[in-house]
Amino acid sequence: MWRLWVLLLAAGALRVPPGKETARMARFVVHACDWGALATISTQEPPVRGQPFANVFSISDGEVSNGTGVPYMYLTALDISVKDLLVNGNASLTLSLAQTSYCKDKGYDPQDPLCAHVIFNGVVEKVTGAEADFAKMALFSRHPEMNDWPVDHHWFFAKLSISNIWVLSHFGGIETVTPKDYFNATPW
Repeated sequence: MWRLWVLLLAAGALRVPPGKETARMARFVVHACDWGALATISTQEPPVRGQPFANVFSISDGEVSNGTGVPYMYLTALDISVKDLLVNGNASLTLSLAQTSYCKDKGYDPQDPLCAHVIFNGVVEKVTGAEADFAKMALFSRHPEMNDWPVDHHWFFAKLSISNIWVLSHFGGIETVTPKDYFNATPW
């Protein structure tokens, strides 16, 4: 099903929102992307301790065409960034349409403002119960190989609880979107 979303986006059947509609664009980017760079504050040995540290994680906000806007992740405490999060849950997550065919097809460089990207700031939190069931469905529907990852790694589901949002989707500089406007926006 996720491959269908990619094909529809590539074929132009799913319209990218206008760049000036930043809340809609942010929701669209989150739903269109299947991975992002998560930055933590490192707890590792010097000279990295206390410094920003970025790592790539698979994400999903829901099944294709049914996104919630909440970026969910499948994590293990064995991961270096998750070790950081266990000490300090604050993180920044950036997602870019550069990972989709949209920017490539338009000839946009990943740094071009028209190749929209979103930066979230918040706290990574473990989810349980019904929310963990939803996170599992959301992630495994887009990343089916996760189902076969080693159980002895003690995987768990988490989300970024968003507190701040910045969007760059047109010339003129980055814009701030409130979480309320973000969650009220419809991506398509």
